[in-house]
Amino acid sequence: MTNIENETPVEDGTEAETPEADTAAAQPQDEAAKLAEQVASLQQDLLYARAETQNVTRRKDKEIADAHAYAATKFARDILSVADNLGRALAAIGEEQREDEKFKPFVAGLEATERELMSVFERHGITRIAAIGLPLDPNQHQAMLEIPSDKDAGTIVQEMQAGYMMKDRLLRPAMVGVAKKAD
Repeated sequence: MTNIENETPVEDGTEAETPEADTAAAQPQDEAAKLAEQVASLQQDLLYARAETQNVTRRKDKEIADAHAYAATKFARDILSVADNLGRALAAIGEEQREDEKFKPFVAGLEATERELMSVFERHGITRIAAIGLPLDPNQHQAMLEIPSDKDAGTIVQEMQAGYMMKDRLLRPAMVGVAKKAD
């Protein structure tokens, strides 16, 4: 046997494959491996894109729910001063005026207005922060002064201004005076 154009003689009488034939056979395998790699990469990209889409959807849904739940936050903060002034007005009315027949309808009207305002607050998830007798919580209370007292240090003994929460968010901290050990 002779070497006729890329054919090499073999001792057993068969023709052996040439290096070009080896690369020609290996070429489809390499191409298949590359395609399989690309498919795996694209599948991974698709999974990441789906996960990102789900995250964006969840975030959007949470933001919409928060917007609905807390849409009135700014208005609620503004109306707190009205509640404070109404409370001060009721506190300023002395017992004498409360008993006077001329002032009874006026006082009753102010008290009814305060009850209605508190009812509206309750319907919208606005609650007053408890303060007196509790330990100072910097997330809900703002200490304005220390007062010598026989109570434990850090216990709230005076409330200067009520604090309010709207659902789980702070609208305004309670302005308080806390106990300190007497000298």
